[in-house]
Amino acid sequence: MKEDIREYSADVLVVGGGIAGLMAAIAAAEEGASVILAEKANTKRSGSGATGNDHFLCYIPEKHGADMQPILREVLDSMVGLCHDKDNTRRFLQESFEVVQLWNEWGIAMRPHGDWEFMGHAFPGRPRVWLKYDGHNQKPALTAKAKSCGVEILNHLPVVDLCSDESGICGALAMDVRGDDPEFVFLRAKTVVLATGSANRMYSPAGTPGWMFNTAFCPSCTGAAQAQAWRIGANLVNMELPNRHAGPKYFSRAGKSTWIGVYRYPDGRPLGPFVTEATKEYGDITCDVWNSAFTDLMLDGRGPAYLDCSGTSPEDLEYMRWGMRGEGLTALLDYLDEKKIDPGKRAVEFMQYEPHLIGRGLEIDIDGQTSLPGLFAAGDMVGNFRGDIGGAAVYGRIAGRQAARLAGGRSMPTSGAAAEWRKNRSEYYLSYLGQGSHDAGWREANLALHQICNDYIAAGPHRVRSATLLKAGMEYLEQLRANIRQEVRVANSHELLRLIEVLDLMDCAEVIFHSAGERKETRGMHIRSDFSFTNPLLSDKFLLVCKSPQNSEVSFKWRSIRN
Repeated sequence: MKEDIREYSADVLVVGGGIAGLMAAIAAAEEGASVILAEKANTKRSGSGATGNDHFLCYIPEKHGADMQPILREVLDSMVGLCHDKDNTRRFLQESFEVVQLWNEWGIAMRPHGDWEFMGHAFPGRPRVWLKYDGHNQKPALTAKAKSCGVEILNHLPVVDLCSDESGICGALAMDVRGDDPEFVFLRAKTVVLATGSANRMYSPAGTPGWMFNTAFCPSCTGAAQAQAWRIGANLVNMELPNRHAGPKYFSRAGKSTWIGVYRYPDGRPLGPFVTEATKEYGDITCDVWNSAFTDLMLDGRGPAYLDCSGTSPEDLEYMRWGMRGEGLTALLDYLDEKKIDPGKRAVEFMQYEPHLIGRGLEIDIDGQTSLPGLFAAGDMVGNFRGDIGGAAVYGRIAGRQAARLAGGRSMPTSGAAAEWRKNRSEYYLSYLGQGSHDAGWREANLALHQICNDYIAAGPHRVRSATLLKAGMEYLEQLRANIRQEVRVANSHELLRLIEVLDLMDCAEVIFHSAGERKETRGMHIRSDFSFTNPLLSDKFLLVCKSPQNSEVSFKWRSIRN
């Protein structure tokens, strides 16, 4: 393997080539900045939006009316509304229609049936805020647009560490994984936009424990941004508040609102009060409101819970299949067809999936900048705003634009910037190479992390946290770190990347341990047996946590939610 470290430089470095990353890169390039986008896989098919999506959160005045306030309310009451600074959400809504129109111009069918259609995730009689679109080609279309703007896309080049100095961010260390031998690259930049997606593989997959890549979201999104920002002292927010999605049992696929049916008990009674016969306009919002329904019914014996499409019209069933193709659920459709399962005649059991970090992570301001000068963030790893695909697209554009403007007033870090740091970090990672017959591998490390997270920072329902559990779990996490350092070895760049993902997930778990200990109340699926009540004095506050890169001291701050 090569011992020298190649260098690239650009005004703006974008880390991650998902929806937020591509939008940030396009926006920065349109501002006149030179842009490098470093992607772990390939931007044409990477991230949680790899194969498509069919709901885009947005505000379109011609459909919703001139008053945006009712739409803001719907967002905050929706499944993505728990952890929002309202000024971020308002900024997002104001700029969302512009992005919808741009996507339509770039070849993504945002009004596939001729008009702007808002479908699903909706209360009957209330405004609908999720635009139904066909996103099956969204990644190739955005990749083509980025290249046309002059963005330099470096695929198969995951960033493994961020570099900062007294003036703020100055670049990142990346690892070229195209060959068996890893090669490290230093990416110099005036500003950096983090867009690495959600954090999965921290907990055992609920449907298939041990098969860690059977997840509803991209299994290669492993909390890199949260971990890397934590290591250089950025503020993280709401990390202690877990999120759990739901979908078909064992077949872990997101897209529950693409289904058009009614959630029911085994005896046919509806789970919720919202609909008795679902339509494509509303679906059944019950499991957005009662997120733990599927687990509750299994554990109290009233289950299983089913999604019943038997009352759905043939036209709506065909619309549902079209939506699934746009959502990227082609494997699910193939399975239904292969096994001759007709959802119109046979109810499908649903389940609650394992916890993951989405809408929990870096604190950003209204322009997408983090607490570290020059470091921006957008997408699923932001902790004080969440809008899923729509949020990633719009805030990716905001963050990329602002990063380019800020870069215009900053000088490029010198070629020798942090030379000793990047040498030490690359040597640290390379020290894991050299697998022997008695060494453990990255899989064992990841499964051990699953066990610790499942047992000591468990997410509700029906699972609790406490000071004693958190203390014990943190001790086991530190023991696991030591064991990995001593016992885990890998054979090539692919395995080394998987191990680095586990190390990042361990950092995320550490943050959760710290934050869960500081939040001395029960809120959502953060259930404290020693603080079983929800403290109303904390209802308008967020918990920030950061670690000093100089002495590793962890500090906390409670702040009011921004309006």
